[in-house]
Amino acid sequence: MTNVAELPQRGVIMVEGEDRVAFLQGLVSNDVAQAVPGRAVWAAFLTPQGKWLADFFILSDGSALLLDVERAQQAMLVQRLSRYRLRSKVTLHAAEAYAVYAAWAGPPPPGAIMAPDPRLPDAGWRLLATAPLPTNAAATDYDRHRLALGLPDGSRDMETEKTVLLEAGFDELAGVSWSKGCYMGQELTARTRYRGLLKRRLVPVAIAGPVPEPGTQIMRGAMEVGTMRSGAESQGLAVLRLDVLTEAADLTCGAAVLRPRIPGWMRIGGKS
Repeated sequence: MTNVAELPQRGVIMVEGEDRVAFLQGLVSNDVAQAVPGRAVWAAFLTPQGKWLADFFILSDGSALLLDVERAQQAMLVQRLSRYRLRSKVTLHAAEAYAVYAAWAGPPPPGAIMAPDPRLPDAGWRLLATAPLPTNAAATDYDRHRLALGLPDGSRDMETEKTVLLEAGFDELAGVSWSKGCYMGQELTARTRYRGLLKRRLVPVAIAGPVPEPGTQIMRGAMEVGTMRSGAESQGLAVLRLDVLTEAADLTCGAAVLRPRIPGWMRIGGKS
């Protein structure tokens, strides 16, 4: 049976106008031209220095692009993206009529603008609807689903003006185009890939004990080796140094014990 949950922490930005694709193409990490009805693109908006500011799904209804964004970042994104309009024939605004849903473990319900989540086949579907859709799951159920897959969730897992895309799996999860040309922050993203500059990764962890608060230091003995990000029940995501991912030693985080759980899609040290 398909699980369907409304995600109230998500909002929608509508991008309209004949230059909408070209406008976003020079600003975000992925190929906006691939966002067509029935197909979504996952992309990040970076600082000029290549550090994460926001990420979102780009869907299309055929006449406009619809950005499925973190609601807390909605106003910031409209403001920042609008700075780059210049003479482009494009308009941006928060589309409050839309609600965001996720569906997984089966086909999505009708009545929405929808596309498969482009990150992993098991992730399910993204849906944008102006009329309520029937739900049988909660946002917390979806949170457990995406944590089980090791999928990051915006500012809960990435740090503003600090996280580099490849640390957070954007390469393996189809969040970066290596062929579309320049975009803001592209230089550092490419250099990180081709020079192998990563020293840490956002990875899934199994949690034994109480779920640590985000930002809690992770220790290996007396040495700090990372920080906790989002978590629920016995699973979470944490930023960890690469040199601890191949060791069997448990890690401590507050009152909890963590053990890295590397999913099949993730490449560590060039290996899947």
